[in-house]
Amino acid sequence: MRSARRGTKEMDLILGPYAGAHLAAMAEDELRLYDALLAENDQDLYAWMTGTAPAPGHFAGLVARIARFAADPVREGRAGAA
Repeated sequence: MRSARRGTKEMDLILGPYAGAHLAAMAEDELRLYDALLAENDQDLYAWMTGTAPAPGHFAGLVARIARFAADPVREGRAGAA
């Protein structure tokens, strides 16, 4: 719920689908890191996801995975969208 109801529509659209597709399969340490990411400010998160600002080192890998997922136009639930 915290992924899809962020406060900014942009982050709702990025984190909501990512959480739906990946949270169930995440290991405990990945879940802790994702939870810490959710505590960050939406404006910072959006800048990290879009590459307009570098993500802090401890979030860099996770942010890169989320950004790749968000940029994939053929991911589940978006096939055929153009």
